[in-house]
Amino acid sequence: MCFSTSRGFFQKVIKYGGSDGPFSKGMTGQIGLTQLIADFEDDCKKFSSTSNIPLPENFSLSESFVKTMAKSDLSVPFLKAAMLLKKNGFRIAVLTNNWIDDTPSRHQTGFVFCLLRKYFDKVIESCRIGLQKPDPKIYEYALRELNVTPEEVIYLDDIGTYLKPAEKMGMTTILVKEADSALKQLQDLTGVQLLDQEEYLPSACEPQDVAHGYVKIKPDTELHFVEMGSGPVICLCHGFPESWFSWRFQIPALADAGFRVIALQMKGYGDSVGPPDAEAYSQEEICKDLVIFLDKMSIVQATFIGHDWGGATVWNMALFYPERVKAVAGINTPYTPSKAGVDCVKTMEAIPIFDYQFYFQELGVAEAELEKDIIRTLKIVIRSSRKEDEIEGLSLSTAGVRKRGGLFVGLPEDPPPSSLLPEPVLQYYVQQYQKSGFRGPLNWYRNMERNWSWGASAQGRKIRVPALMVTAGKDKVLHPGMSKHMENWIPQLTRGHIEDCGHFTQIERPAALNKILIEWLEDVHKNASLQTTAKL
Repeated sequence: MCFSTSRGFFQKVIKYGGSDGPFSKGMTGQIGLTQLIADFEDDCKKFSSTSNIPLPENFSLSESFVKTMAKSDLSVPFLKAAMLLKKNGFRIAVLTNNWIDDTPSRHQTGFVFCLLRKYFDKVIESCRIGLQKPDPKIYEYALRELNVTPEEVIYLDDIGTYLKPAEKMGMTTILVKEADSALKQLQDLTGVQLLDQEEYLPSACEPQDVAHGYVKIKPDTELHFVEMGSGPVICLCHGFPESWFSWRFQIPALADAGFRVIALQMKGYGDSVGPPDAEAYSQEEICKDLVIFLDKMSIVQATFIGHDWGGATVWNMALFYPERVKAVAGINTPYTPSKAGVDCVKTMEAIPIFDYQFYFQELGVAEAELEKDIIRTLKIVIRSSRKEDEIEGLSLSTAGVRKRGGLFVGLPEDPPPSSLLPEPVLQYYVQQYQKSGFRGPLNWYRNMERNWSWGASAQGRKIRVPALMVTAGKDKVLHPGMSKHMENWIPQLTRGHIEDCGHFTQIERPAALNKILIEWLEDVHKNASLQTTAKL
């Protein structure tokens, strides 16, 4: 017997059981779901015999029925609406009739409620407080929890009888029959645009809302990381001048898609301590550090996703340590194989936009300029490709830096705010660079020949793990054309492209990037068991 075709019968059984029946006891937390199912099956048989409604000969509340009962389908449009309303100052709560799930499939319920608590201010469960809808007391409880009056509340539900007590108390209600019409009503009531958005801003994690960890790599090196989610491991590697916080829009989205996300603070940045010597920041040393990190975390394999310098690192991990790499993705940064006998310095000097890297070579010079005013440095460098983010009609040029005597020469002392760095985000970045300074981050640039020589030692080898290259149409330094021949070296290469996007892809076009990443990750891990209740 299938629940979807027998809802009327089951509703009658629930009514037959009344307030002392198993369904009511389950909803108010007096019994768990396992007992609810067993007792409810008995009630079904009793009701059948007293009401002369026959049941199939082999009737039982099968595993498939239990899963149907236990499954909570999360509506992505409503989750997106909740995020938008929160961003506009509204408090959001979920008021749900549910049970304590002690069945073998309880992890699915756990996943759903873990997800809900990330996106809503309050999640009020009937089984935790001994009250259930439509008892008016549960609505009174919700009002107290949110510290609001009924007149301040808009209450949505897909069951009309649950709306009536709320209406009597003075709440504005919306009966959800179809998502778009309900969201249109909510949009009209709140004044917040919830429909027809070309691209929404995904939910971002905050430093205080994620788990932080530290791994001692060697006596002078310690890596800081943040972690969220469970499932196959994803390691996120940022670039310059960034932070683990550059992935703030990707961390929740990838965790919600069923992955264990580890965003590394790369060596020399913020709380990730490294020695002062430039040699310690060669790609060979960085990759060795990451292997030790995996060992100490007992992670056999991870999917590595990197941006900018992090992109170079993840390609090298896939080339030199493929046994530790499930898959690899470069954001903006293409894979370029090194060739023995080629003078990499002359090659790079012939490309004007790479002049800033030669300016970074002399110890202390770039540090002095970048550390003089960290706020100015970050506001100039971390900007979007949008016209409104131009600085007085000017933009940062990475060409001719040595000739003009500095990276920021000719740019204002007090640049306008960057759309990519809201004030709280900017302040977190500043705190990170106040801790580490710029010597460690700049040291990544001071290994040109070492990196080239190490790469050349693998000349002829291909990257054979599943791979993704995401290009950005308006990245002036790492432009899409640089990735043109990657298929020659990476047989399993998938491509993604975001045309209207500059260098800082994760924070300029997070929704577009998340969509590309999640679709690719799910394809790579299609044989794994992923929790994909919501893809935000």
